[in-house]
Amino acid sequence: MPGKEAFQIYLKGDSQYEPDFVVETKAAKLICEIKATKDLETPDVQSKAKAAVKWCEHATTHEKQVGGKPWAYLLIPHDAVSEAKTIRGMAAAYRQM
Repeated sequence: MPGKEAFQIYLKGDSQYEPDFVVETKAAKLICEIKATKDLETPDVQSKAKAAVKWCEHATTHEKQVGGKPWAYLLIPHDAVSEAKTIRGMAAAYRQM
């Protein structure tokens, strides 16, 4: 699994986005971003989400060529996080496309 510095997710200009954290499951690799619910639709958050989804598409294409796992981006509202939630459930509910 790459470290944060290994991600090359570019926004406008030379600005880079570094994910909050990455989760690897048996089936996939997930970039997870947790944001305040009120901020989910802000231009900054949406710009990062769009760039991360694009990065995941390219990374998945590469992974398929080398027998790896697909990548996905999850934009998770902060108030949806709880001990009762599984990463599988979060992926089903908050995967960005």
